[in-house]
Amino acid sequence: MKLHELQPVPGAKRAPARKGRGTGSGNGKTAGKGHKGQNARAGGGVRPGFEGGQMPLYRRIPKRGFNNKIFAKVFAEINVSRLEIFESGTVVDNDLLKKSGLLKKTSNSVSILGNGELTRKLTVKAARFTKTASQKIEAAGGKVEVV
Repeated sequence: MKLHELQPVPGAKRAPARKGRGTGSGNGKTAGKGHKGQNARAGGGVRPGFEGGQMPLYRRIPKRGFNNKIFAKVFAEINVSRLEIFESGTVVDNDLLKKSGLLKKTSNSVSILGNGELTRKLTVKAARFTKTASQKIEAAGGKVEVV
């Protein structure tokens, strides 16, 4: 037997049953949708979980458990390349980042990411630094301070 001789067993391949065709399948005329009503219409039917106005199951069951999301610390992320706007010798902290427009709120904890290049000697104060970010800042002659 060769690859070009392979073929399915006779009777294994059947044409798909097509709705709305009177072929003796029982799916002719109304195509299994019954007569009239919301579900017989094009685009008809109800959204998933809808129970005809009865309070749906997903709203009847009590919500239990714990989610840490409300306690999670949110960090504003700033790439090393964005720090290029500051002059050499500048101490970059939350207040300066807010004044320069890189931060929306001063309350944000800042995380410095290592994307891009830095050529200026800066002292950067932030909540956390990625490994590559601290390497790039120190390679440019600057200092990294975790606040």
